[in-house]
Amino acid sequence: MDRAGTVRERTPGLKKIAIRAATDGGTVEESVTPELVGQLCLDDDQLAQLNALAAQCEQLYGPARDIEWAFAGGQLYLLQCRAVTRAGSSSRPATPPAASGKSKMIERVPLFANMSPRDVEGISALFKERRFAAGETITKQGAGGAAFFLIESGEAMVSVGGQRRATLTKGDYFGEIALIDEGARSATITASTELVCYGLTYWEFRPLVQQNATIAWNLLQTLVKRLRNAEADQQE
Repeated sequence: MDRAGTVRERTPGLKKIAIRAATDGGTVEESVTPELVGQLCLDDDQLAQLNALAAQCEQLYGPARDIEWAFAGGQLYLLQCRAVTRAGSSSRPATPPAASGKSKMIERVPLFANMSPRDVEGISALFKERRFAAGETITKQGAGGAAFFLIESGEAMVSVGGQRRATLTKGDYFGEIALIDEGARSATITASTELVCYGLTYWEFRPLVQQNATIAWNLLQTLVKRLRNAEADQQE
């Protein structure tokens, strides 16, 4: 939109999964009905409200603001407002960014091995922090899922058919297969303690694979290892 409120460009995204609050706490993932998959999220009235909010933030806090917002019950809420710290471009040569703690964890995930520091840092920016309370179900066996999680702190339990199979702690990860086929979860993951994770969704991951041959190759190797392990288990 321009400052006058005129829509300059509008492109609907494909929305296949909805994450909703569960009645017993936590969240559940649901398939979006076909008629809503390609529907625009915001109507003209909501866009006008957003334009007015952006103008108010600029008037109160100064130019070049980065805002986060949400509509709930038809009401627009301002969640966060901060200065844009990297507006414009620099003529200085780019230097590799210092690896963050999140980036160092991502480097240890086989899917993202053998990548340059800059690529890893770029991928880490796509991961969003997710927090879960003790006892909260993160993924449920048989339910749909389209997200990969990397544990930053805390502990989680893996169960299959109601039987405990493993414990996950800092640096462990789960849901990588969901990044490929959006299929049903093969296990239930429950937070044993307060859990902090970094999450990456299918729709964010897919362009990475399409644009990065290293990730695609790592993905093939991971799938082959899983296939060999499954064959070995069957033979035993």
